Amino acid sequence: MTTNRVQIFDTTLRDGEQSPGASMNVEEKVAIARQLEQLNVDVIEAGFAASSEGDYDSVRHVAETVTRPIVLSLSRTKEGDIERAIRAVEKAKRPGVHIFIATSDIHLNHKLMMSRQEVLDAAGWAVGYAKKRLDYVEFSAEDASRSDGDYLVQVFGEVIKAGAVTLNVPDTTGYALPEQFGELFRFLIASTPGGDGVCWSAHCHNDLGMAVANSLAAVKAGARQIECTVNGLGERAGNTSMEEVVMALKTRSDFFGLVTGVVTEQIYPASRLVSQITGIAIPINKPIVGENAFAHEAGIHQDGVLKNKITYEIMRPETVGLAANRLVLGKHSGRHAFVDRLRELGIAAQDMDMNKAFERFKALADKKKSVYDEDLMAIVAEETVRVPDRYELTYLNVTSSSEVVPQATVRVRVDGAERTQHATGDGMVDACYKAIAKATGTHCKLERYAVKGITGGTDAQGEVSCLVREDELTATGQGAHTDIIMASALAFLNALNKIEYRKRYAARVRVEGP
Repeated sequence: MTTNRVQIFDTTLRDGEQSPGASMNVEEKVAIARQLEQLNVDVIEAGFAASSEGDYDSVRHVAETVTRPIVLSLSRTKEGDIERAIRAVEKAKRPGVHIFIATSDIHLNHKLMMSRQEVLDAAGWAVGYAKKRLDYVEFSAEDASRSDGDYLVQVFGEVIKAGAVTLNVPDTTGYALPEQFGELFRFLIASTPGGDGVCWSAHCHNDLGMAVANSLAAVKAGARQIECTVNGLGERAGNTSMEEVVMALKTRSDFFGLVTGVVTEQIYPASRLVSQITGIAIPINKPIVGENAFAHEAGIHQDGVLKNKITYEIMRPETVGLAANRLVLGKHSGRHAFVDRLRELGIAAQDMDMNKAFERFKALADKKKSVYDEDLMAIVAEETVRVPDRYELTYLNVTSSSEVVPQATVRVRVDGAERTQHATGDGMVDACYKAIAKATGTHCKLERYAVKGITGGTDAQGEVSCLVREDELTATGQGAHTDIIMASALAFLNALNKIEYRKRYAARVRVEGP
């Protein structure tokens, strides 16, 4: 399939969610899906419907919510999986199913315990079965980068005959090198019967730090779809970073001669939303969306940028939706101005409790002299995705001094009933967390705790993220407040509520997929 347009397949809601602690509830997935639609991605992989009731509900709600992108559910080559996937996406405007099976001898011999012929038969049957019900069927050969090339040609030829319209070549373990991966695509496109009439796709993992490079090598060799996640989210070292491949194609269009349909001004809002929901912070040196991506400290760089930005900036921050801490509102700003600014940021106001969001903004404006876009995004991320939580903080009092052991008193509403507890600790946050644990009756272990300022200034909101574990379940929590201890408490309770959510769907089938 010859075209100069590269489709963007976003799998943040499926592969990205497999990052430890990044599990999302239905409302959170729907909020991200809406933002992905604002980005104008071509395909949203909404989840793996057969893995749990929670995933099925998430896929179904996303399918009912967005209208422009194709909405897919992942599926193994099993009749039950395919039926479940089809039912989950049946109300989508543009439904599809993504079927996969491993093709490397490593996986066949040690995971599937199947012969090459059995895998070939399963792939062809599954695609044909799904094609009877849906027009859009994608097929992935898991661990393709470590599979025999001639066998891949066989498998891909079979699924093309069965009706697959997109063929995915995953580098499942992040093992490939760009030159090798590009050559694999050239070989497959040229050798597979019917290969010139389908869309070839690249799905890369970042174990060796080459997911973006491998994806770009694939499109240079003829692939016309890149499978990626916002912020490069994903298990192990993550997936191909959506913002990096999109901006690489845009910035170096002179080299690639290719375009995407992504509205790049929505990249930064999407990045912030995913970070807020998952509690996984964006590294300050992350390309495109990191805090330092457009910062210049070296004197010679600053001098050059002041004279002409093109000396050291190959992209304008506005292109990715970064407004450089743009001051937008203050305590005298009204509701109309608040809603207008949200609209400019690409945030759909109808998707949240606007009254609560505006109340939070006014409360913040009373505490802060200046309210920035980043502050608004923090408010919106919480109000867009919040659901009725089992645990709710209603009171917090923390005291400490150089001569007194830190202590905290908290009142937490649990299933509608309020509980008050007191605790001491080796710091104010420690005391606060111990008191909350007593009030909620939980025994979670805090595995990660991080603090950052959302904007500059002594009155800035502090943003706290934490990772907690209870037995085999993990969840990240995030909280933002001008008081860092309050932000810490909100983050901890957010994580505990996510643990409760995960308990409801703890029977999820573990499938890594492509």
